Amino acid sequence: MVEKRRIGDSTIEVAPLALGGNVFDWTADEKTSFAVLDAFVDAGGTMIDTADVYSAWAPGHKGGESEALIGRWLKRDPKKRDKVIIATKVGMLGGKLVDGEYETTLHPDVIARACDDSLRRLGVERIDLYYQHRDDRNTPLERSLEAFQRLREEAKIRAIGLSNFDAPRIDEAFATADRLGITAPVALQPKYNLVERDAFETELRPAAQRHGLGVFPYFGLANGFLTGKYRSEADLAKSTRGQRVAGFLEGKGMRVLKVLDEISAETGAALATISLAWLMAQPTIVAPIASATSVDQLNELTPAMELNLSSDQLARLDQASAETPATVD
Repeated sequence: MVEKRRIGDSTIEVAPLALGGNVFDWTADEKTSFAVLDAFVDAGGTMIDTADVYSAWAPGHKGGESEALIGRWLKRDPKKRDKVIIATKVGMLGGKLVDGEYETTLHPDVIARACDDSLRRLGVERIDLYYQHRDDRNTPLERSLEAFQRLREEAKIRAIGLSNFDAPRIDEAFATADRLGITAPVALQPKYNLVERDAFETELRPAAQRHGLGVFPYFGLANGFLTGKYRSEADLAKSTRGQRVAGFLEGKGMRVLKVLDEISAETGAALATISLAWLMAQPTIVAPIASATSVDQLNELTPAMELNLSSDQLARLDQASAETPATVD
């Protein structure tokens, strides 16, 4: 039986792995995406994470493709709606691409319109967890948080999340919600994995602990590096994502793979399974987010929900993935 974890102080409970929807109707076609979604639910998974901007970057796409596919999947079998928690995000769709990143807009009018569009594409009456996708410094937090509050009062969303916020702005968001007497966020979505720990653990985790936020890390497999797929310069050509992981081939990246290999031999689990299980064991983590473009890939992810690493195995991964490995006198 897969355990459930509560998201912050909300009433929402989810299994400890979230299925990333960024690949739906993009690198995973409809048939494959439906198969992955079905297999995820069959394995005990409950949370599906998407965004209105997925996958606007793909040629011929305009955004909303992932949400629309999830909507078609739910329409095919409406009973699935009672089995899943749906999280989506607002703020980047329609923004200009600047240095490879979308400009963020969290104007109240944009939020209201985008929420209605997401509800329509998903074919649901209410979004379970609605994120501000990235901080918009040009819109006062009181305006964006008030817009989210109105959505809650209209029963269009259940809970509020923050994605890609830094610690000072998280503190400011809570101070603003407290001052206005409105509902505060319950979830945080940051980048966090075995080879990229420092930014989260130094500032973001303490902020999550201060405010009782449930954390949903993305890039939990470090763009595929933690699956063991990339072990040399020659391996980088295996995927269009290869160059994104080139920096992990030096330093602690190879130390981490060595320990993952050892634990794989001990447990029989895949490297991806172990990497996600390590994340699930970390303080404040509710569920890491991981995507799959095939059922075979998914089958390396879902076993993490029931893999309990020993204290020794966790400690070895902690040591291997530390910025400066501990030395023995």
